[in-house]
Amino acid sequence: MRWFATRGVIACLLWPLSCLYGLILAARRCLYQRNILKRPFFSVPIIVVGNITVGGTGKTPTVIALCQWLKEQGYRPGVVSRGYKGQAQHYPLSVTADVEPILCGDEPWLIHQHTQCPVVVDPKRVRAVAWLLQHTSCDVIVSDDGLQHYELRRTFEIALVNQRVGFGNGWLLPAGPLREPLSRLKTVDMVLHKSPQPHDPQGLMFQIQSLYRLQDHASQDLVSWQGRKVHAVAGISVPQQFFDDLTQLGLIVIPHPFPDHYVFKASDFCFKENYPIIMTEKDATKCRSFAKEDWYVAALTVTLPRQLLESLHQVLTRDRL
Repeated sequence: MRWFATRGVIACLLWPLSCLYGLILAARRCLYQRNILKRPFFSVPIIVVGNITVGGTGKTPTVIALCQWLKEQGYRPGVVSRGYKGQAQHYPLSVTADVEPILCGDEPWLIHQHTQCPVVVDPKRVRAVAWLLQHTSCDVIVSDDGLQHYELRRTFEIALVNQRVGFGNGWLLPAGPLREPLSRLKTVDMVLHKSPQPHDPQGLMFQIQSLYRLQDHASQDLVSWQGRKVHAVAGISVPQQFFDDLTQLGLIVIPHPFPDHYVFKASDFCFKENYPIIMTEKDATKCRSFAKEDWYVAALTVTLPRQLLESLHQVLTRDRL
């Protein structure tokens, strides 16, 4: 939505709706904070990873890295997610190896694939948490997104910010990209920035892996692909970011943007030039059944900053006492 970037005519026309949205948002949050609207108590700490803008900020790789760290510390994490664009008929839905991404959503499937943690999808996250605590031995819950899901009590909030995109025109939806006012960032426990540099040691890093041979788990640094011409495929909220990252790493990119959460079919890849195809991990989940020899997935990995891990350690240790 182009008007997100500036305060042009369309944004100005939508601004009254943004004001109304902001009032409703503030009222709901106030009602939950004052316990006028009741929120259930849970016996385990809950960590929320979210953002205050629409679009990608690296939540999924951050949740994956966080779950892996928690397991290394001896915890048994479980994950709850809305399962955006998932087509499940019933909730809660437990994500297993037998569940197709089209049912649970791309992100929950990826999180389960990488971490092997229990993952439950439900638009009502409190119901997903209750299911996890009843059916698994989880002792800490990570919420994939949900910063604005006020019904869910949380022990620790992590807000992700995409530095390249920033906050657009600074207005709330629908006139701007903000889900909540910028002041919300002052209330969270930690703000993490998605760096514009693909090799920032405190940010996101690309690794490339064969989609055709995913079972080999063999990966290589994408920098080794410098100078190669590739078809880049992205069905994410802002495909150009993916194309720009690959270009910044020295690849010669032929871009193929698709709508966010697009369900791919083999005929979508009938390109004239015979170059390797590189796509995001989210897109790759829907192409496994017809992937070919020269198809690759560029996976994002996250290095969590020490400050975050130290803060989490203190909070979780305190809750254990």
